[in-house]
Amino acid sequence: MELTSYAEMAVRLVNTEQPLRGRDSLTSLTDLRQLLAGKRAWQQLADDGDIDELRALRGRLRQVFAAAARGAERQAVDELNALLTEYPVHPQVSGHDGSDWHLHLAEGTPSVAAGFAAVACMGLAVQLTQLGIARLGVCQAAPCSAVFIDTSTNRSRRYCSDRCATRANVAAYRARRRDLASGDAAAVGDTHAPDLRQQPGTPPANV
Repeated sequence: MELTSYAEMAVRLVNTEQPLRGRDSLTSLTDLRQLLAGKRAWQQLADDGDIDELRALRGRLRQVFAAAARGAERQAVDELNALLTEYPVHPQVSGHDGSDWHLHLAEGTPSVAAGFAAVACMGLAVQLTQLGIARLGVCQAAPCSAVFIDTSTNRSRRYCSDRCATRANVAAYRARRRDLASGDAAAVGDTHAPDLRQQPGTPPANV
């Protein structure tokens, strides 16, 4: 049982939507089966009802990440606890396809979406309690709003990917250059502006 990978299922689900970019990659069974990559039994059983249920779950999981990212810990935990209650795990020891005995968390769930939700929320809960709630983040490189779990040693991750980090750094550099250029232009303008103040002992200028 790999709880880290289960937590990443929550991340992958939330990131099927980029609200600020108007993108949604969970609208068809093809999209759903892609999300379920590596879960062959779920891929075969998935239907349109699972799409609707997972899209609703996606919004609620985004609320967990968003609340954690802005420091609203209680709100994040309350929402995750509600999901854990709504989608309980059903652990069973399994040894299918000649594999060693191992633990499944979502045996006998009523739908593929319910099984996905149970393991994703449990994995996320384990990561939250082991790493700390501050490790749940939302990418700060707008308009990207992808979520992530920060597993860095110094808890310094701010972006969902190296690509977004590079884009944000380039944008910040260009902004600094613009500010510097604006400041230089203002200084030059002040230097060349005529001094219209009347000096002591001089007649007033004709207007």
